[in-house]
Amino acid sequence: MPITRRLFVSACAAVLLLFSYAPAKAADFGSAEEAKAMVAKAAAFYKANGMEKFLAEASNPKGLFIDRDLYVVPYSIEGIRLAHPYNSKFVGTSVLDAVDFDGKEYGKEEVALIKAKGSGWVDYKYTNPATKKLDNKSFYVEKIDDKLFLGCGIYKH
Repeated sequence: MPITRRLFVSACAAVLLLFSYAPAKAADFGSAEEAKAMVAKAAAFYKANGMEKFLAEASNPKGLFIDRDLYVVPYSIEGIRLAHPYNSKFVGTSVLDAVDFDGKEYGKEEVALIKAKGSGWVDYKYTNPATKKLDNKSFYVEKIDDKLFLGCGIYKH
């Protein structure tokens, strides 16, 4: 085969490989709908199994409430982190003190949203545990009962 034809065939193969890789890469990240579904799954587990079993599962980095870059964080209604699958140092600390890399007080916004509307999205910047890089994050929070609210976020790449 002449060199130009080989070069053309190689270039086409490279382009096809590139396009076939992009959708698989996008599938590595959770969507807003999947984050809300994860919160619903966690809420159902909590209601069926009680707080103790739920918090043990929510603390498990290989547990039921982890899917790719999605993970559930439970909070007391006052904003105290009750479990965290990736950082046990957060457990027992208040989200009200949480500030992102731009100075946004996203923790106060989460608690205010829970008290005002019962659920919704809060945007801020956070280190993605899957990539270890700073990402824009949208965090869905939902009040489950008078003791608990849950959050699960998506990273916007």
